[in-house]
Amino acid sequence: MTTTGHPAPTGNTGNTGTTAPTPALLRTAAELDALPRPAGAERAVVMTMGALHEGHATLIRTAREAAGPDGQVVVTVFVNPLQFGEAADLDRYPRTLDADLETAAAAGADAVFAPGVDEVYPGGEPQVRITAGPMGERLEGASRPGHFDGMLTVVAKLLHLTRPDEAFYGQKDAQQLALITRMVRDLNFGVRITGVPTVRDPDGLALSSRNRFLSPQERHTALALPRALFAAQDRLAAQQALHERAKATAPGGDRAAGLNKLGEARAAADAQAVALARPNGAPAAVRATARAILEEAAARDRHPLVLDYLALVDPADFTEIPDDRESGDAILAVAARVGETRLIDNIPLTFGALT
Repeated sequence: MTTTGHPAPTGNTGNTGTTAPTPALLRTAAELDALPRPAGAERAVVMTMGALHEGHATLIRTAREAAGPDGQVVVTVFVNPLQFGEAADLDRYPRTLDADLETAAAAGADAVFAPGVDEVYPGGEPQVRITAGPMGERLEGASRPGHFDGMLTVVAKLLHLTRPDEAFYGQKDAQQLALITRMVRDLNFGVRITGVPTVRDPDGLALSSRNRFLSPQERHTALALPRALFAAQDRLAAQQALHERAKATAPGGDRAAGLNKLGEARAAADAQAVALARPNGAPAAVRATARAILEEAAARDRHPLVLDYLALVDPADFTEIPDDRESGDAILAVAARVGETRLIDNIPLTFGALT
């Protein structure tokens, strides 16, 4: 699924030409505090670790549209050391501030807050931190211990420093978004949290600053992630559609017989499987469909995919969805390593959508 583009920002360019004005570059908390707030309008913030790509640009454009022509959009660029388990990963993370300023300008940002580590953590690593709790220990939290504590700590600091009315985060980092939303609710932050759909390249790969580290062959392998997610989504839609067809064809009767009456080759082929599966057995089918594709990629002789996790979880707390789930929302999430690059992806699903 490729996200469509957003309209160009209006009322913020200050001219009718094609070159957007450079956003104010702020390096210190004092400079950020001195930034005038828009009178009678809102301030929106987009938090990034830099190396901006079209996914970030979409977040900024969405914030621009939400804030309106009289509002203000602040983009933060800070590579947070508390989120990295190894120094090598921190050092490897790309830093492209000049290009980031151009991307932010074109997307409609008014200011970029790009502080140094000493500005954000003036006394060294903070002794008091936000703890992510049980949700932060699952999936990404299990693979990267302490990651979410560090993420929430810096997000809390940046929310206090920027003081926005609304903050925008990408749904690609679904667990991060869920934890930020929970933190804001549990700790009574006065800010609205808005998730923005994942942006993908035409080949389906979710945009990430880490994609640049993939060789062409590794990228080919990495495409198994979106293929697995969308195949699972299609399998769920097909299974739910088959149940609906069966009910419509043979109300109150045998589902397999009802499907056979349709006379459709695909429906007839699936009839036995649908008949044997409980109406609420879709979670198992979703997992199996995605796993088959990932296992095929893992079996490649060259540039194999090394699966970290595949999980079908409740978006409220990221606990596993049981196989007897009949209805409700879920997230199918995956993390894997291809070569030296670790990638994550996910897709939202709704069970019982057709019932």
